[in-house]
Parts: sequence; C-alpha cells; structure tokens
Amino acid sequence: MQTARALNAYKQTDVTSRSPLEIVVLLYDGAIRFLGEATAAAGRRDRPGRTRAVARAQAIIGELQGTLDMDKGGQVAQDLDRLYTYMTSRLLDATGRQDDSAISEVQRLLGSMREAWAKISTAPDAVAAVAARR
Repeated sequence: MQTARALNAYKQTDVTSRSPLEIVVLLYDGAIRFLGEATAAAGRRDRPGRTRAVARAQAIIGELQGTLDMDKGGQVAQDLDRLYTYMTSRLLDATGRQDDSAISEVQRLLGSMREAWAKISTAPDAVAAVAARR
C-alpha cells in the first residue's frame, strides 16, 4: 500500500515538474501505449480489455482536443481539432465495427505527431515561448 502511494506521489511530482510541451508528449505516449494494449487485447480475443484500452486512448485524445486554444492557435489549432476529431471517429469504428485497422491507423498518426511534439518540446525557442505565455 505504501509503495503504491509513493509511486503515485512520484508520478504526480514528475508530471507537475514538466513543461506544458513535455506534458503533451506524455499524453501522446499514453494514448499510443493504450492503443498497443488494445491491439494486444484483440490478439487475445479480450474484447472488454480492448474496449477499455481504446476508451482510455480516446479520453487522452479528448483531453488534447479540449485544451486547444482556438482563438490563439489559429490554423494550427483548427487543423489539430479536425485531426483529433478524425482519430476519435476512427476509434469509434474500432470499437463499433471491431476494426483493428482503425487502431493501427490512429496509433501511426499519434506516433508521427508525438515525434513532432517531442522535437518542439526540446527546441529552445519553443520552450522560451511557452514559458513567456505563463
């Protein structure tokens, strides 16, 4: 019990010490991981496990979409909004139609986006711009 509490405290400290851009990368990591779990569950014919994992990935995508600043983000925010909507739609296909190709597609999209955000999060100019907005 104490080990679990200590781990949760560590995770909380780890997340709160990250920059907003690093948190975005962590969110992508989580969504990608859950889609990997969904694929593994599908391979085991574990439908409930697959559904849970897809739902968790959808929740992360919803969080990413919900934090978009449509006023300040301009065209980039609009494009991301459309892409997140598309991913959500594809994951609904994955659940409703048992379409495993939809999971793979969204996982690939998230992987590409994760790499881009990881590069942005380590660029000195981007980090300074985010810090200035706080």
